[in-house]
Amino acid sequence: MPSTREIRRRIRSVRNMSQITRAMEMVSASKMRRAQQNVTASRPYSERIEEVIADLSAIELDADEMNQFPLLQQREVKRSAVILITPDKGLTGSLNSNIIRRATRYVLHEANVPVEVIAAGKKGRDFMIRTHQEIAAEFTAIGDRPTLDDIRPIVEVALNDFESGKVDAVYVVYAKFVNTLSQVPEARQVLPIRRPEGRGTYTDYIFEPSPVEVLNALLPRYIEVQVYQAMLESIASEHSARMVAMRNATENAKDLVTDLSLSYNKARQSQITREVSEIAAGANALR
Repeated sequence: MPSTREIRRRIRSVRNMSQITRAMEMVSASKMRRAQQNVTASRPYSERIEEVIADLSAIELDADEMNQFPLLQQREVKRSAVILITPDKGLTGSLNSNIIRRATRYVLHEANVPVEVIAAGKKGRDFMIRTHQEIAAEFTAIGDRPTLDDIRPIVEVALNDFESGKVDAVYVVYAKFVNTLSQVPEARQVLPIRRPEGRGTYTDYIFEPSPVEVLNALLPRYIEVQVYQAMLESIASEHSARMVAMRNATENAKDLVTDLSLSYNKARQSQITREVSEIAAGANALR
């Protein structure tokens, strides 16, 4: 049985750790609220630009006009790319492993073609390097408040590879923020652009300049918005998962302190009983 001194040291160490995890929980809670507001604010814009793309893609294009829009061209998939969005840090419970597991399932079982990885985040990059996957590009230290300018280099890598014919499809794997306790890993195709179903009311609008010119200018922005939205979702998921993980760690530390305190009291009581017995035995020996 550990001595009372060892138990006191463990109690002190666990209490110090609980203070750290409590502080990290509060920091993550603050960041989560801000990230959640960003996700909520950006979703209407993302949905609206998708509606505009649907309206514009409803126009009839001949073969020559279709060649002006390589991002809309459907071709046989012989090679694909995946934009893997993960946090740079850990302490997020099972979030990182769930995202990587979803990406691995796509790479090994769903793609059925060679896949290159565009890693946005250290955790996904490190895993793909360890498993000897092809890394086309890597982006880290994006921060908690990314802008479209921060996301644009990621999108440019995917667009260049797709337009050059190096890859025939591009997917983005990220954690969709549902609520504080739920973050769902998703794999969404972003290239080639597919017309959203159930929409397409082009005849109700008059576009200036021509619909073809508007569509040509809007398609790259549409991809940027899709990846940007996925990044915001992942950031909100990261802080939510870390807040919950740190809360659980704090509660576990409190339970451990309670158990250690009980063990300490038992050890001290046993020590006192033993000392009293030794004193009584010594007194009896002197008689």
